[in-house]
Amino acid sequence: MVGHAGARLLVDLADVTGLTSAFSQALTGLRQRQGGHDPGRIAVDLAVTLAGGGEAIADLAVLWDQAGLFGPVASDPTAWRLVSHLDGTLLARLRAAWAQAREVAWAQHAEVRSAAFPQVSVAGQQVADLVLAATRTGLPPASDDELTNEESTTYMVNLHSSGRTKMAQ
Repeated sequence: MVGHAGARLLVDLADVTGLTSAFSQALTGLRQRQGGHDPGRIAVDLAVTLAGGGEAIADLAVLWDQAGLFGPVASDPTAWRLVSHLDGTLLARLRAAWAQAREVAWAQHAEVRSAAFPQVSVAGQQVADLVLAATRTGLPPASDDELTNEESTTYMVNLHSSGRTKMAQ
């Protein structure tokens, strides 16, 4: 049980950054009944399950078993229906929602810390710019056009101490 101690915090983070509502907007139209589960909440619950070590939709049981903490959690068949409707268009909408929530999280961080990014120091010396390289290998392609060269796509992100970010491919 200790391994899932931070799961509620992940749900709260998704709510505070607007990820849950952005997912709900991205998945508009998938809700079959007015009283049914919100598709955005189902997507967040699935993400929290994966983050907690879940490997299958049935692992949502960890959240259902704690209804007092997580509230209503979709059943396996309901979660499967959501996943079965995901296509390239909906995945692109979910990626955009995730990017939007990430921007909100960084803005909230900047507001609380009075700086967009923490100051980086190496061997006691402050580093003005930090460059991170991330390969998208393993992530689903955003479009059919990316299928051919997805394995070789690399993004370089420059994190400037001023808080500006620059991305280059």
